[in-house]
Amino acid sequence: MRATAIAATFPYLALKSAWVAGSHIGIPEGSVLRGSSLFWPVVNTMTLLMDAALVVLVLALTRPWGRRIPSWLLLVPGFVASGLLTPIVTGFPAQLLMRAFGVGGDTAGQAPREPFLDGWVFNVVYAGFSVQAFALAGLFVPYAKERWGHLWRRPTGLSAGLRTVAVAAAAGALAFAGAEAYWTLGGTAGLTDALVAARDADAVMVGIVQALCTLMGAAGALLLAFGRGAAGRIPLAAAWVGGAAAASWGLWVSLAALAPGGDPAKKITWALHLAYAGQMITGLLVAVVLTGFLTGFLAARRPA
Repeated sequence: MRATAIAATFPYLALKSAWVAGSHIGIPEGSVLRGSSLFWPVVNTMTLLMDAALVVLVLALTRPWGRRIPSWLLLVPGFVASGLLTPIVTGFPAQLLMRAFGVGGDTAGQAPREPFLDGWVFNVVYAGFSVQAFALAGLFVPYAKERWGHLWRRPTGLSAGLRTVAVAAAAGALAFAGAEAYWTLGGTAGLTDALVAARDADAVMVGIVQALCTLMGAAGALLLAFGRGAAGRIPLAAAWVGGAAAASWGLWVSLAALAPGGDPAKKITWALHLAYAGQMITGLLVAVVLTGFLTGFLAARRPA
């Protein structure tokens, strides 16, 4: 499993290394990635380091020295990795299935998209991410069960402050999911004409996955905050996976909106900025509930 996880990072690391070095492999003519701005080299370097950090995380989960690492140094990158990989591992197969039935992508009668990356790049990279996700889950879940599993069996029910945070997360999740549902059903408020025209089946699928992840995270936070029985794995997993996806992708899309170049009419509008900011804040609120849940139990174990 460790070798599989590490091997799955090679395609992405190789592409990012080539791009940082100045190669245009997989980048078509006219793509904003060929611009002279420093934005993309910085982003490529950052994402290269992020995937390299996953290799370090995999080693920490499988080597004896990993046991000596403080919990937060494993949980924080594990949270981010879970958040970035979950929507990919769920949305990418769905998009492939739609394309197999002639839905999504540049289908007949639809205006072609702006050039960004060659199609094979997405297939190779997202396939690698999917393998990474399953391999990392196969390593992280048993490790977490062995190291922190005793926390899952303790009674839930958090302080009034954390219950308020959980309710706020639920409100944020409903607002974000409502906005995504509105746009999915054909709503156009807050979007430019170019964004409406570009909202194809792939974009709809991404929105659905993001909304479901955000709702799942908030539901898990509510169960942790108001539960009375043993915490169990399902509420904790829902809060972890859903909250991580909301926080990580909300932040990532907000940062991607700062990219230079491209069609100005397709730039993210104020409404989308608010939606993604709300998604990110919702994920962070879920993370606060998770932190209170875990640290509260850790404090309870200390002798009086």
